[in-house]
Amino acid sequence: MKSKKVRTKNQSFNALQKLTNKPIKITNLINIVPSLLLILTIFANIRSTVTAELLDVEKDELIFGFIKLTDCAPLVIAKEKLFFEDEGLEVRLEAQANWKILLDRVISGELDGAHMLAGQPIGATIGFGTQAHIITPYSLDYNGNGITVSNDLWEQMQANDPALQSPRPKHPITADSLKPIVDEEKAAGKPIRMGMVFPVSTHNYEIRYWLAAAGIRPGYYIDLASGAVDATGTTDADVLLSVTPPPQMPATLEAKTIAGYCVGEPWNQQAVVRGIGVPVTTNYDIWKNNPEKVFGATKEWADENPQTLIAITKALIRAGMWLDKKDDSGNYLNRHEAARILSQSEYVGADYEVIKNSMTGYFYFQQTDKRPMPDFNVFFNHYASFPWFSDCVWFLTQMRRWGQISESKPAEWYHETAKRIYRPDIYLDAANHLVEEGLMTKDLLPPLEDPNDKWLGYREASNDFIDGNPYDGRKPIKYINSFEIGIKEELELGAQ
Repeated sequence: MKSKKVRTKNQSFNALQKLTNKPIKITNLINIVPSLLLILTIFANIRSTVTAELLDVEKDELIFGFIKLTDCAPLVIAKEKLFFEDEGLEVRLEAQANWKILLDRVISGELDGAHMLAGQPIGATIGFGTQAHIITPYSLDYNGNGITVSNDLWEQMQANDPALQSPRPKHPITADSLKPIVDEEKAAGKPIRMGMVFPVSTHNYEIRYWLAAAGIRPGYYIDLASGAVDATGTTDADVLLSVTPPPQMPATLEAKTIAGYCVGEPWNQQAVVRGIGVPVTTNYDIWKNNPEKVFGATKEWADENPQTLIAITKALIRAGMWLDKKDDSGNYLNRHEAARILSQSEYVGADYEVIKNSMTGYFYFQQTDKRPMPDFNVFFNHYASFPWFSDCVWFLTQMRRWGQISESKPAEWYHETAKRIYRPDIYLDAANHLVEEGLMTKDLLPPLEDPNDKWLGYREASNDFIDGNPYDGRKPIKYINSFEIGIKEELELGAQ
């Protein structure tokens, strides 16, 4: 049996040495840290971690992939604030060219895990595209996306709806004013093209939801009459959606290859700064507090490295708490620092001034329309980091709605599939370790009171959607059938 590992003073001094980039000895600490108060704080931190027991991790050198978006923040902060190192982990973060390459490298084992689209573990596990069993113990964030249209398209929408001609039009902005334009362009044989980041991305489902709520068909991944699969997802489409990598969205819009897009930050704010487009809505309005990205790893890797995965989750929880820490007035304490870290070229690599907009609680829809949006990015509050089964079920319903799941499934299949992919048991194990170590309090965990409750791990039903349509994760078949546009199921499938 391996001996238990404990954080030592040497580990704490090594962490400080990395921050100062200088060798540190107790005898010369006073020369490095000019403030007596800071010295006392450092020794207090050392004292508090000396007795903290490290997990006996199976692998301590790890490589994680990410895409250059602000919602990679928990991974970046866990590294930069040494939360990974506190768990005995040496982590390297590697930016990936696109979501497909990222997923393929996780599956091949080149990456130990990654910042993933919430739909990626789901799509891979059910075999849409690449087949591989991916699990997630941690949701990286809520919200964080926007839908941006070109200046030309915005002017046409304003012409259709005079209320949009205000410097600060009323929100949320639906796609109602877009529909006449879509109909006209389609009739002329040149349907409008818009971009999203990946077929199983939140962005794809959100822009589809926004369009369909206004009666605009975004297309199916299956021909409903013949059953033929359409990998492009454009069968019977009024608007043609295609994949564009996030950092390329503004340039593609400026080149008029697409007339709009759904993407995460900072690429909506970049359109405003460059004067090439107007964000018309955010996913906070499409679905308030929706899951956006997750940390994903293959089930095989997770089974081989269970203690390592708990240690990773511990570090990510601490990063989420750090990112969402507020003062008594409700102002974020660490978001400016986070924005500066993310602006570095090895991470997001966008201007600090652009990143800080959404990260510090504001969002520019136009230069004349700066609005407070304190929950545009949520990393921990509102239980954002907890992997809810009902969030997974929502993605599955949208995959079925648009034909990515080509065959009917009973209600129970949705619940069983969610429990294969989302792993709140790992999250709670990690959180309980943090509670025992005094790094987290129990009140920060979601209220999961009755272990015998069949629906434990499901969020309450909500109608916080742009069309007001209520979602209850316990009733997936009823939800699928509730939409005017989309595939319909036989009612008896919901009986289970």
